[in-house]
Amino acid sequence: MNRVLRTILMILLWVFVGAFVVYFNSRARLHRASIVVSSVDITLADSARDGMLITSSAIQRWIKHSNVSTVGVPVKDVDLNSIENAIRANGFVERANAYVSYNGELSIKVSQRRPMLRVLVDGYDSYITPDGFIFPSPRLSAVYVPVVTGSYVPPVPAGYTGSIEEYIKSKIAESDERILELQHEKVPLFKREKEIKDSVRAVKRMLVEKKGLLSRKGMFESHDEYDKRRQAKLRERAELRQKYEYWNRQNEYALSKVSARQEEERNKQKKMQKRYEDLLKLINFVKYIENDSFWRAEIVQIVASTMSSGDIELELVPRTGRHTVLFGTVDDVEEKLDKLLAFYQKGLTNIGWDNFRTISVKYKGQVVCTR
Repeated sequence: MNRVLRTILMILLWVFVGAFVVYFNSRARLHRASIVVSSVDITLADSARDGMLITSSAIQRWIKHSNVSTVGVPVKDVDLNSIENAIRANGFVERANAYVSYNGELSIKVSQRRPMLRVLVDGYDSYITPDGFIFPSPRLSAVYVPVVTGSYVPPVPAGYTGSIEEYIKSKIAESDERILELQHEKVPLFKREKEIKDSVRAVKRMLVEKKGLLSRKGMFESHDEYDKRRQAKLRERAELRQKYEYWNRQNEYALSKVSARQEEERNKQKKMQKRYEDLLKLINFVKYIENDSFWRAEIVQIVASTMSSGDIELELVPRTGRHTVLFGTVDDVEEKLDKLLAFYQKGLTNIGWDNFRTISVKYKGQVVCTR
């Protein structure tokens, strides 16, 4: 009996909980329908240690330009998704979350991306984050990060916003599609090639019939008549062979043209991948100097250029002295910087910081200076 009673009480409890939830949701909907947005509260979660890319006033402008009404509008009519999308449309915004509190306050929480470096080359003025996300530098705001100048060109178009890795993957996928389409263009050419080879074999099997009766005369053909027939057959075979050889050359030329276009696409893929790998090297180089307090304070500018080999070559502009550091390719970074630091400590401290125009650490095991 006690067990039955406990079961009944448990059922009644869950019925009560269910009824309370339904009632509460109903009251919440009625309350939400009766109140309007009273104010907007914007919170910025700053993820950049050396400056701000986002301001509250900028966020207010983005919402206004999105034509989403806020203050004075019934809470149920506020399009929170459109507000978040309008804010996230700016590449330097990492996350945006909008919600309305019970008392009608519209709360918007926004966090910005943390740039690792700024690319300031011909046609480009963009920030790049440690994970390879690139976005154009916003107007009227900036953060202090190493600046890359020179003739270097990033592997994405100027003004592009998004993941560089995803961009490269999409371009390689498009290139793979073109290679596959070109392979399909080869199918009729392969069929044509087989038909030509079959025709050539058929020509080789063409034989001159032996001397026999002349059907029109009912008598054996003469040597001259047989010879004429034989020569005519040989000429026919030669003409057919010549024709099929010409067709085969034309078909091979068409196949080689398609193969050349495929190889061109593959070379484009290799170049895109190489440019992306060079960018990763550049990002890792900046990460290294940013994680070292001395180099972070000392290196104020990075001049990047592309060598004839396709590799990136760097020149560093230090804060102290009047020299430029010829760093070379973005390889053996730790070794080169250790070598440069040792020269600073043991060489320039005694000689003087303004005696050299360039200091090169490009070559293994040595430091080369020019006045």
